[in-house]
Amino acid sequence: MAIFTYEAVDNKGKKIKAEVEASNAQDAMNKVHAQGLFPTNVKEKGADPAKGAHGATKKKGFSLGGGVSQKQLTAFTVQLSILQDAGLPIVRSLKILTDQMKPCALKGIVAQVAEDVESGSSLSEAMAKHPKAFDRLYVNMVKAGEAGGVLDTILQRLAVYMEKAQALKRKVIGASIYPASVISIAVLIVSGILIWVIPQFKVVFDDLGAALPLPTVALLKMSDFLVNFWFLLPGVPFALFVAFRMITKNKGGRIMLDKFKLHMPLFGEIIKKSVISRFCRTLGTLIQSGVPILEALSIVKNAVGNEVIANAVQVVHDSIREGESIASPLAQTKVFDDIVINMIDVGEETGELDKMLIKIADNYDDEVDAAVGALMSIMEPIMIIGMGLTIGFIVVALFLPLVSLINNMN
Repeated sequence: MAIFTYEAVDNKGKKIKAEVEASNAQDAMNKVHAQGLFPTNVKEKGADPAKGAHGATKKKGFSLGGGVSQKQLTAFTVQLSILQDAGLPIVRSLKILTDQMKPCALKGIVAQVAEDVESGSSLSEAMAKHPKAFDRLYVNMVKAGEAGGVLDTILQRLAVYMEKAQALKRKVIGASIYPASVISIAVLIVSGILIWVIPQFKVVFDDLGAALPLPTVALLKMSDFLVNFWFLLPGVPFALFVAFRMITKNKGGRIMLDKFKLHMPLFGEIIKKSVISRFCRTLGTLIQSGVPILEALSIVKNAVGNEVIANAVQVVHDSIREGESIASPLAQTKVFDDIVINMIDVGEETGELDKMLIKIADNYDDEVDAAVGALMSIMEPIMIIGMGLTIGFIVVALFLPLVSLINNMN
């Protein structure tokens, strides 16, 4: 048995500092809880301040928050919700998950979270120390679950939310991978023809000494440019990346780029529906979890991933602070579809805004799925026609001088 010092508050909010004899930190916390107190910090008396309650040295000046993939975090959340639903203590659940994880950044983070919780911190406080792994949305939902005593339910909702968000992200990325791959291969093939094949024809045309048609001249000019400046080709993606970073560094550039994304041909409608779905699902999940509406809107603003929608959310946030509803200022932004505004309005009137938002998100997810399928159907013939026209132009440009020469000979 060891002596543990603890800091706690009673049901009136009064702070209390005292000591308790226990076998470990978790046992000390249980004894403090049994006294009707809520511990905020528990540590072994005389222990090294740089160590946790069970003697493990804490890392200072080093964050393991980077490099955590959403896939790993989603799997962790699902598993934690299952363990909590089974009634296991939170520290034991975290240690079980830490032990079964393969070496990765999240493994170290979860181990630190377990250590902090065992030392007396709440789960939300421990997770808030690692913002690169657990964002504001995650931490606030866990905090709401702790306050309402329904952490298992909140974790289940969070797991469902993250799985849905991941599925939607995969659909949008999947819609862009196929055309991007085909176009990239086509550009490489055409570039190869212009660099190695066309110059051979240029020698023949020079020997003939005949006047060349305009399409042939244009083709030879393009070939000359690539032959002389082929080393610039690898720099094109780099230049585009640098330009993208420069545009996104300032808010005006981000707004301009995000506005273009929402209105770009073919992909614009899919991106808009996916962003609205993310807004509705995030806001609905937060409200459902008991997060206050103003705090929920602040979190959603940073979670939607589009400056145009984020500005609309900020307008709604400011209007609600002045006493208005959500639907009216949302309609004034002219960003959201009428069906979304009307369904939110009905949700507010019936007192089931959270359920209505989740329904909107589910509906838009289905629409994104259908739109992705339709886009794939449209993109295939467009790419085939585009490739056909490109190859046709090259063939016609190469054979026009020969046709002219034959006609002259006749």
